[in-house]
Amino acid sequence: MPTQLYASVNGTRLCYFERGERTDTSPSLLFAHCTGFHARVWDFIIDQLPDLHTIALDLRGHGRSEGEPVTTWRTFGDDIGAFLAELNLQHVIGVGHSMGAHAMVDAGASAGRFASLILCDPTIAAPEAYGAPADPSKMTVIDQIAKRRSRFDSPRAMRERLLGRGSYGLFESKMLDDYCEHGLIATGEGDYRLACDPAFEASVYRSAREYAGIYDSVRALAIPVHILRAKTPPPGPRKMDFTTSPTWPKLVDEFKNGSEEWLKDCSHFIPMQMPDKVLTATQRAIEAWTHGMHRQKATTAT
Repeated sequence: MPTQLYASVNGTRLCYFERGERTDTSPSLLFAHCTGFHARVWDFIIDQLPDLHTIALDLRGHGRSEGEPVTTWRTFGDDIGAFLAELNLQHVIGVGHSMGAHAMVDAGASAGRFASLILCDPTIAAPEAYGAPADPSKMTVIDQIAKRRSRFDSPRAMRERLLGRGSYGLFESKMLDDYCEHGLIATGEGDYRLACDPAFEASVYRSAREYAGIYDSVRALAIPVHILRAKTPPPGPRKMDFTTSPTWPKLVDEFKNGSEEWLKDCSHFIPMQMPDKVLTATQRAIEAWTHGMHRQKATTAT
C-alpha cells in the first residue's frame, strides 16, 4: 500500500501517494492523471513496478488536494515543477495522461528534473487551436459537467452507474474499481461526494485552449518524449467526448527527441483501457535510463 503524504506548493496543499525508496541506481517515477480523476487510478500499473520508487500525484482540485477553479493549464505544470523541487526529486521518469501529460511537458521544460516523459494521449491541440473562439456546443457540454451528479450512496453505487456507459465500459476492471473507490470522499451525512468537484472539473475544460505557451515548452524539451496516441477523430467538427484522441497528430514532430505509438483502436482513456501499453512504455524508459547510467559510469571510469 502507498503512503499518503502532502506537500505545500504554490500556496496549495497537494496530496501524493508514495511507494518504495529513492536510490541512485534507479529512476523515480511520477504519475499524473487526467481531468476529473485522481492519483490512485494508477495503482494497477504501479503495482506491477514493485521494486521502484513511485509517486502518484493528486493534481490541484483533484483527489485529496486543495485547489480553486483554474483559468490556465500552466497552473498544473507550475505545480508539478514546484513539487519536484520541494521533494528534490532527480532523474524522474514522468508518466502523464491527458491534462496530466500536458502538465508534465510544462514542468519538464521549466524544472529540468525529468529524465524522460511518457505522454498518454496528451491534450495538446494544433497550435492554431489556441486562442480560437470557443465552440458553443462544447461550452454547453462543459456547463452540463459543472451541474452533473456529484454525490453517491457508495463507491459501489458509483461503479454500477458508470459500468457500461461510454468509455467506462472499456476500463480494466480493477482500474474502474480504483477510480470509484478513491474518487469519492465521505460527506459525514451517510453518503459520498466526488473528490473532484464538478465545478472545478468544468473550469479545467473551459481553460483548455487558453494557454498557447505549451508549444514553447514542447520545443524546449531535449529529453526523450514518447507519446501513446489514441484513435484519430473523423474530419470536421467534433463533439466533446472521449472516444477519440485530442492530441494533434503532428505533435510528435515538434519534440526534439520525440517518438510515438499510435493505438488506433483505443479511446482517450489509454491507461485504463490498455494499461499494458503504458506499462511496456514505462519499462522501456526505465531500461533506457539504466543503460544510460551504466554507460556514463563506464565512460567516467575510463
